Amino acid sequence: MSTLKNNVKIFSGTANRELAEEIAQYVGVPLGRADISRFSDGEITINIGESVRGKDTFIIQPLCAPANENIMELLIMVDALKRASANSVTTIVPYYGYARQDRKTRARDPITAKLIADLVTAAGASRVVAMDLHAGQIQGFFNIPFDNLTAISILANYFKEKKIENGVVVSPDLGGVTRARELANYLETPIAVIDKKRASPNESEVMNIIGEVSGRTAIVIDDIIDTGGTIVQGAQALIDSGATEAYACCTHPVFSGPAMDRMCSSVLKEIVVTNTIPFINGCPGEKFVILSVAELIGEAIIRIYENRSVSELFE
Repeated sequence: MSTLKNNVKIFSGTANRELAEEIAQYVGVPLGRADISRFSDGEITINIGESVRGKDTFIIQPLCAPANENIMELLIMVDALKRASANSVTTIVPYYGYARQDRKTRARDPITAKLIADLVTAAGASRVVAMDLHAGQIQGFFNIPFDNLTAISILANYFKEKKIENGVVVSPDLGGVTRARELANYLETPIAVIDKKRASPNESEVMNIIGEVSGRTAIVIDDIIDTGGTIVQGAQALIDSGATEAYACCTHPVFSGPAMDRMCSSVLKEIVVTNTIPFINGCPGEKFVILSVAELIGEAIIRIYENRSVSELFE
């Protein structure tokens, strides 16, 4: 561990410094000194305040709102560390922004998730670590090593401690069945699926419930909760179908627009999320539970430095 302390440097952008401090504390190294400021015209400038020559460096920076600002911070910091002769630069991206633009659904659509991959690679990153990618194929957009961590076990441990009897894990759409099944395997429960029709982006209409939910405690799991419409409508449909209680959980609490008001006034008993994205004003209320991913990411950093398997964390 003393070798790690001497050779590992962890830096943070401004997107989620609190998480970065937790990770650095777990790893056992101080958070690196980096001065991030802006010129009067809004341009970002970064000064690395300590030597990184020959060091293995890690940058903690989720690409959450304001996404474009945070992306530029990440790219500039990668460039700064490479030019300062760091041995390696691993970008830890707890939330990979633009992940929902991962393919062409109409003519002339951009594939912005691939563009972000190209930018991070061109900036000089040696490796990328993300959490619960919205689309797994994004890993293939990179020609450098990529580790996709998952917070399923963190969410599962929380619900195990609640000792919920007669539960059912629910996917809010057909695309999330694999994720729901993974949580259900942890909790040893059956799964159900909400079959819905999406009229337009951020708007959905619940159609019917596939699976038995009557008399059960429903746990709806998704990777991202954005405006909250899908989760809130799904929870109401589950209660209408006979579920006794409805919980929601996700890795990335984007919570844009009316999300907070919708969830606070919904039938959901609790909304359980992780801290990949910061709550700007702290935890918003009793309905919300925030779990930390710092230990998981910290352990991944240690394993990457020691050239040990990261996938063993989930076996």
